[in-house]
Amino acid sequence: MTDNAADPGEPGTVEGLAGTTALVTGASRGFGRAIATALSGVGAHVVGVARDQARLHDLRDELGDTFAPVVAEATDPDVAARLIGEHRPLTLVLNAGATPLLRPLHHQTWETFSRNWEVDVQHVFHWVREALLHPLLPGSTVIAVSSGAAINGSPLSGGYAGAKATIRFMTSYAAAESKREGLGITFASVLPKLTPATQLGASGVAAYAERQGIDLDSFLTSFGPALTPEQVGTAIVDLAAGRHLHQDAYLLSPAGLAPLG
Repeated sequence: MTDNAADPGEPGTVEGLAGTTALVTGASRGFGRAIATALSGVGAHVVGVARDQARLHDLRDELGDTFAPVVAEATDPDVAARLIGEHRPLTLVLNAGATPLLRPLHHQTWETFSRNWEVDVQHVFHWVREALLHPLLPGSTVIAVSSGAAINGSPLSGGYAGAKATIRFMTSYAAAESKREGLGITFASVLPKLTPATQLGASGVAAYAERQGIDLDSFLTSFGPALTPEQVGTAIVDLAAGRHLHQDAYLLSPAGLAPLG
């Protein structure tokens, strides 16, 4: 277990994060990989959890000793309890999630429709529960990655938008419990805008372009600047470092983080 005492004097580090432990679920690809890289880049020791051993070890080769790969199922409550107990992270980023089946509602089955509830919601539930039951240290931060679909909906993604909205609600509930019990743990959700810069986002953008009957380039032009994984990583670091006024939820676009009421 890494000592969570910070040493803000090291070059290239962020005050409050250098020398501490961060734990990121879904760390093997997409936003999770970028978040793990960003936290490592400011001096945190990062524990990355995912099922893809090859991708995790590739990230370990890239980041070196600042990254510890853990091949595990993030939806398993025993995994959440064990890793929180072992590592006591100062920063916990809940990013793991399933790729939704991109079909209209009436072409979904209940199994495909509920996939993001079984993965995304269940995983956030178990980790947030453990963070409160066996409380993280005062001053710790728990950030759950939701989606802009939680606000605008996502008619080609089954239960995805509802699942992401529930993640936002659960994080808000946890923030209230932390305050009520005087735990000193900050909970927040981040809702990134749809972007073609990840595998999941690229599939979604292509599906919505087809739904609107326009070519992908035209859709992307109308869509505006694309949010990059690197921007997501930077935003998570900023939140973990306390660079924003505390809010329970933030919308994330290429322009940065915007608090949601």
